[in-house]
Amino acid sequence: MHRLQRWRWTVTGIESPRPAVLELAANVRPLDPESTVFRAMLEGWARQQRARFLQESGTIAPRLALIRRMADFTGQYPWQWTPAEAEAFIAHLRFGTKPIMVSTARGYEIAIQMFCAYVSDPRYGWAGECEQRFGLVPQQVFHEWNTVLHVSEYEGDPRRRPLHYDEVQALFDAADSRVEQIRARRVKGALPAMRDAALLKVIYAFGLRRQEAVGLDLVDFRRVPRTARFGQFGAVYVRFGKASRGGAAKRRTVLLVPEMDWVVPVLEQWVGEVRPLLRPGAHPALWVTERGGRLHRRSVNDIFNSVRDLAGLAPELDPHCLRHSYVTHLVEFDYPERFVQEQVGHLHASTTALYTGVSDEYRTRLLRRVLAEHHDDLWGGKP
Repeated sequence: MHRLQRWRWTVTGIESPRPAVLELAANVRPLDPESTVFRAMLEGWARQQRARFLQESGTIAPRLALIRRMADFTGQYPWQWTPAEAEAFIAHLRFGTKPIMVSTARGYEIAIQMFCAYVSDPRYGWAGECEQRFGLVPQQVFHEWNTVLHVSEYEGDPRRRPLHYDEVQALFDAADSRVEQIRARRVKGALPAMRDAALLKVIYAFGLRRQEAVGLDLVDFRRVPRTARFGQFGAVYVRFGKASRGGAAKRRTVLLVPEMDWVVPVLEQWVGEVRPLLRPGAHPALWVTERGGRLHRRSVNDIFNSVRDLAGLAPELDPHCLRHSYVTHLVEFDYPERFVQEQVGHLHASTTALYTGVSDEYRTRLLRRVLAEHHDDLWGGKP
């Protein structure tokens, strides 16, 4: 009967009942009220985020896990939290065995702020429920004086950088050598190793993110009339681009630039010769596993790390560095900034600029060209 009473009339109009009761069973006294209420809070907050169309695995689940981590660290429930406990939690993560980055700390603080805003919002009824049951009410634990200031455009790991041309070549050589090593040992794994080598080359040649790469299907490649020599691989239609928060995956078409035409025979061999040997059947995915399923995004990390270590490259490099390399090298190939921005699907040019780390050789060449064109008296010759 309780759940059927969705609305009640008041003198001023219609008022909704306390939403907290949607999570807590009416007229039931739980054996462990604290953990029951906490669990119900998390369920309610998850439902609120689902109503905003946020991603379950990429956004909602990590946020819920973070709140549980803070509860475990403090040994307290949200209605008992104070700013001091929140500060101690972030300090612990900052100076622990694996210190978090500034950007990670800010993300954690924002997530905790949103949770505290939810449970302290009178429209959701948790404050009244906690006061009635425990004599305490949830409060906001992060404010302007104990949160990370956003003072820099880029706050990622400064060791993450584009790969130089020689490093890209070393990575690809190492990926190809894995195939030969496996064949020489006469053990299984040559076909997945060939897939891995082709995957890394395609990520770099088209400047793809991990999810964009593993989300590709065979039908996503396009012919482009002006670059007919590339055959069916003149462009790739990316359907799983990075989404704005609460939005659908963004789509874009990435054209194959002439400087990356070496990837065409790589794709032709993979699609026409190697992939059929894995017996994917009617599976549409471009990258398939030995069991006939789609390659997982986490597998890209494992593949890159294995090949990177084999090539003797710096351990801080990750798959996203190939995307940074793509942006940088297109700039060094003198493609217009707007074209590069469209190729990688950045909304703002400033984001593309953060990805760019041109070489000293390119900057020297650019300086020589500018001096030759506009300052003949200083340069005295052609570039």
